[in-house]
Formats: sequence, C-alpha cells, structure tokens
Amino acid sequence: MRADDELVAAAKRGDAAAWRELYRAHAGRLLLWLESRAKPGGEAPDDLAAAAWLVAAERVADFTGSSSDFGGWLFGIARNHAANAARRGATRARGLETLGADATVTLPGPEPRLLADEWVREALAALPPRERDVIACTEVLDLDVAATAAALGMSAVAVRVARHRGLKRLRGALDHPES
Repeated sequence: MRADDELVAAAKRGDAAAWRELYRAHAGRLLLWLESRAKPGGEAPDDLAAAAWLVAAERVADFTGSSSDFGGWLFGIARNHAANAARRGATRARGLETLGADATVTLPGPEPRLLADEWVREALAALPPRERDVIACTEVLDLDVAATAAALGMSAVAVRVARHRGLKRLRGALDHPES
C-alpha cells in the first residue's frame, strides 16, 4: 500500500490550504473532461463536478495515495456520478414517455469551451465511448495511463489499447475527412 503524500495527508486532516491546492490541481481538468462527455439534456458538467468534489471531501479518509493519484480517484468518482445521473435521466424519460409527455427539453446553453473546432467534435463523437473517454483523459487532460485507468475503471493495458485504437481512428478520419 502506498503512503499518502503530504498534500493528501494534510487534506485528510481538514487543512483548507491543502484542499485549495488539490482543487487548483484538478478542478479545471475535471470540468473539461466532464464537458467533453456531456450529453444534451444531461446533468450539467458543473453540477457533476461539484458532486464529485463533495463525495471526495466526504470520503477522503478512505483514499490512499499521492496528489496525482487523487486526480484519478476524483475522476472515477465523477465518472460514477455521471453514469448514475444518466441512468436517472433515462428512467425519467421512460416515465414521461409512458405518460405521453414530451421527454425532450432543450435548454439554451453556452457552446462547449473544450472543443471549439466542429471537425474535432465530430471526429471525437464518432469514436466508441471507451476510446473517446481514454483520448479525452490522455490527450486533452494529459492524465497518465495509471490515472486514466483509475478514472475510467479500466486496466492500464486496456487504456493503452483504447488509446492506440482511438488515435488510429482519428488519424484515419484526418486522412479521409469526407468519409
């Protein structure tokens, strides 16, 4: 078992400065990652990030590792919360359909900040979800393989394979943009 580094140990003791440092290190990347996975009509990335931080604060005593390991752990919490929110949304939509109500509610919102180029959005959206998540973690958020594996609940080998396949598909899309 790995020992906690000083920053994580201080956060476990309730040190506000340590929490600020962890927040500075991971909040921006977490929000970008959640925005890259956002689905129309789904829970807002800001809300998912806030919920992940709340769970992390409540359960930090159970965490063991370094501050960079904390990032993978936090992303895993956010992934689980997003999956739960998506399931809740699907259940609500089925309930509305049963009642005959209109289940599609479109709310205006800001353009995604992460992917300004339409082609990049389309190319990433065309990837299988597993490859898209791995590419977002490794290439956009610059997480290492271990942190990506922890965040996505995958093995390191599966992350490497998904990254390789995703990058290969993106190269193919770049070489043949009309298809």
